[in-house]
Amino acid sequence: MDFSLENPFTNFHELFNDDDEDSTETILESLFLVESDHMPSKSYIKTLKDRDLDNSLRSRAVSSILQFSCKFDPFLSYLAVNYMDRYLSSQEMPQTKPWKLRLLAVSCFSLAAKMRQIEFSYTQFQADGGLIFDTQTIQRMECLILGALKWRMRSITPFTFLSFFISLFKLKDLTAQRALKTRASEVIFQAQIDIKLIEFKPSIIAASALLFASRELFPLQFHCFRKAISNCPYVNKESLLRCYNAMQDTSMDDEYESEIDLVSSSYTPVNVLDCRVSSSESGKTNVTATDTKATTSSSDSSTTSTKLSPERDTKRRKLSSHRNNHSIQLSQTQQC
Repeated sequence: MDFSLENPFTNFHELFNDDDEDSTETILESLFLVESDHMPSKSYIKTLKDRDLDNSLRSRAVSSILQFSCKFDPFLSYLAVNYMDRYLSSQEMPQTKPWKLRLLAVSCFSLAAKMRQIEFSYTQFQADGGLIFDTQTIQRMECLILGALKWRMRSITPFTFLSFFISLFKLKDLTAQRALKTRASEVIFQAQIDIKLIEFKPSIIAASALLFASRELFPLQFHCFRKAISNCPYVNKESLLRCYNAMQDTSMDDEYESEIDLVSSSYTPVNVLDCRVSSSESGKTNVTATDTKATTSSSDSSTTSTKLSPERDTKRRKLSSHRNNHSIQLSQTQQC
């Protein structure tokens, strides 16, 4: 059976739409209870934050996976990166063996494709000019990954929780629901790239992404949406706030440009992946320049207090104007 990131259990869709409230509550409790089993370990996340080299190697592997997915289902990349992070949680980062990291990326992607029942050949997504591995080598690596993940391949991801949280908003307009879900999905794709966000549970990332999206698309209803999610018994308010703020910080780190491009786009996950691949590739060749810019920025901030530079201030006004012009308004004001 085809595996959907929104429906990780084989009968999840039927249970979620069942009229039996007890059954629905049971399956939801199960999802929130076991979601942590499908996350990277805390020690792995700490290592990524403490060691620039490990973080750089992960970014390189993620970039490879994103490139593989360009001609495939965009959700493959998310699933593949999830597998990779979980595998590396129990293994040492192959710092001196870059070929092994590429083999890991290839194998995680092939496993994700198999889970999604997408037809492919091993050479089909290795045509990017990098090392090419034979079928037997990839299959041996796949077995190692399966063992490390204890065969838990039906990953629970933020996409699993989107429909549930959207149902709390009680939106009657289907077009508004789809727009909110699509924009939140784009934010989730971005969140997986940033190590500041992978520490949060999938449900928290989903809730934060919806709040982030709702503030752009439904600014007048944002307060009501935030209240609805905060009142959910499954949501830790402190974690929600930290995750949401981290998403805001990530947006500022990108100087708002990626947000403007994404909101202006046709709302497809492919656009997000294309954007992130370009960002990752440019990041490899401009690390020194970025570090120099960060150092200069830090030095300048001590003399200019908290004032924004004219360029960033212009970007902020541009984004604010863009959001106001492209916000979707409900036909009736949402009542809290």
